[in-house]
Amino acid sequence: MKKHLFLSVAVLAMCQFAIAAPKIQQVEPLCWWTNMATPLTIMFHGEDLSDAQVSVQQIANGKVMRGACHGLVPRSQHNAESPNYLFVDFGVFQPGVYRITLKKGKKSATYDYTIAERREGSRERKSFDASDVVYLIMSDRFVDGDESNNSTKNTKEKADKSNVNGRFGGDIQGIINSFDHILALGATAIWPTPMLGDNEEAWSYHGYACSDYYHIDPRYGSNSLYAQMVQQAHAKGLKILMDMVPNHCGAAHWWMADLPYKDWVNQFDEFTNTNNCFTANYDVNASQFDRKLSNRGWFDKPMPDMNLENPDLLKYFQQWAIWWIEFADLDGLRVDTYPYIEKIPGSEWIAAIRNEYPNINIVGECWTRPAPAVAYWQSGAKNFDGFDSNLPTVMDFPTEEAIRQALENDGQGWGNGLTRVYDALTMDYMYADVNKLLTFLGNHDMARITDVVKEKDPRRVKLAYVLLATMRGIPQVLYGDEYALTSKSEDPSNHSYLRAPLPQGTAVTAEMQDMYDFQSKLFQWRKNEPVLHFGKTMHFLARDNTYAFFRYNDDEAVFVFANASDDWRVAPTENYAEILDKYNPVGVNPLTGETVDMSRLDVAAPALETVIVKLKKK
Repeated sequence: MKKHLFLSVAVLAMCQFAIAAPKIQQVEPLCWWTNMATPLTIMFHGEDLSDAQVSVQQIANGKVMRGACHGLVPRSQHNAESPNYLFVDFGVFQPGVYRITLKKGKKSATYDYTIAERREGSRERKSFDASDVVYLIMSDRFVDGDESNNSTKNTKEKADKSNVNGRFGGDIQGIINSFDHILALGATAIWPTPMLGDNEEAWSYHGYACSDYYHIDPRYGSNSLYAQMVQQAHAKGLKILMDMVPNHCGAAHWWMADLPYKDWVNQFDEFTNTNNCFTANYDVNASQFDRKLSNRGWFDKPMPDMNLENPDLLKYFQQWAIWWIEFADLDGLRVDTYPYIEKIPGSEWIAAIRNEYPNINIVGECWTRPAPAVAYWQSGAKNFDGFDSNLPTVMDFPTEEAIRQALENDGQGWGNGLTRVYDALTMDYMYADVNKLLTFLGNHDMARITDVVKEKDPRRVKLAYVLLATMRGIPQVLYGDEYALTSKSEDPSNHSYLRAPLPQGTAVTAEMQDMYDFQSKLFQWRKNEPVLHFGKTMHFLARDNTYAFFRYNDDEAVFVFANASDDWRVAPTENYAEILDKYNPVGVNPLTGETVDMSRLDVAAPALETVIVKLKKK
């Protein structure tokens, strides 16, 4: 792999003698703004750029202005190992268009660079939190809103809907066209999987092998259309999260043919996988060998592992994330494969983003268990080694696993059934902030919830969604699960089969619509219940495959009694006196409108159903 992908530093050094003049091919970031807390460093790539003299002139009314330029000022510069890169630090003072000249001897190359005025209130932007419901979209598979861009001239893999592992044509327009569907469901934020360039010859549809960090893949649309999507989403009250992947790029990325530094990516004599050993990051018994493989091994052959310990790469990724937030007016980020990143620079990457946007929420995929292993990665954790990831939100894989295991069988046996969910929440003390856990029943990398529950029973799916909607955390719904989609494969965990397009029109059956209507009612109700967003939890243990808990604050409470057994179950309301005595015992089931008297001893739920009661303070 190494000899095919990488040019040695010695070979690159010889190239400069054959180049007659500097030539600029890539300039990143693409533009910048005034009043940013993050200093601007531009990476120039082309031919024979090392040691070039840098000068700047302002352009006004289409003309290059003479005299000193005070709006964009070069501060310092340094070369890379490749002679074809130059990193230049600039002071940014005024908006405008500036002509940057790189000169070597009598030869020069120019680039017109834009500094825009920063959007008012950008730094103080709000983000997503526990009052939101996040809707996860597999971008290529969701909805094909514009068939004209399914295959493009400059992208290798063409659309082929007959190939389950190929591109289907989902795009930005398809997401825009689906805003009303998402809103009616009760979701308030959208997380599309990566939409940046991914130009692998096959399997490029997932988007996690980036070939261009600053441009939307043309099969989805354009940078302009992406920004329009965010703007239109905001107009409808929807938030947009961007899925970012700093751990690895794609083998098709342009810099793989000319790396700035040999250590820009983690290299081995032959292809070497990560060992997926997240525990090595905090295990006091871990070897350096395991730690190295965990963070430096490649995720997959077409995914070169980035080395964020290279300071120029770390700076590049910090500016990249900030650029997209500012350019597109994003509401938050999701970070793929977070524990695979080198730990300390990964924390510094997050810190730089939050320094620019103090209120922004960033959720990291920390796919591990049990709860202490996940809690380690949440900012504010009281870790023995003093490490702080600066990552506000982590994905709650332990609770996801508990709900799935609770509903995949009849729950018989000690510790099975909904007792698993109770046990999962007993670990909440490990987390720095349980309201900043992204909770979910499934995602694009695991079998759909309907495939998992016993007999694919829609009653079990609905019960799972009641738990998701009423427990602590930020709920996330995988597209298609609102219709209880199932995989078309004998192996329901097969990624390509479970990532089916969203059913449209007559393809939506009565059973699908019933599930959608149920979830819509549930999440629309949740939207206006602050006690579910930020209230505390008190739960009660039972060994009869039921689970009872209260979400409460000083003014109100929501009581949930979930019955995953095959018989009627009566809630032992007499056991709840310590919290129930604080509220008027007569409440309302918000989903049915029925009045429920919690002081009676006959509050019961049918098999595989739930009872929800909204209570007010006495």
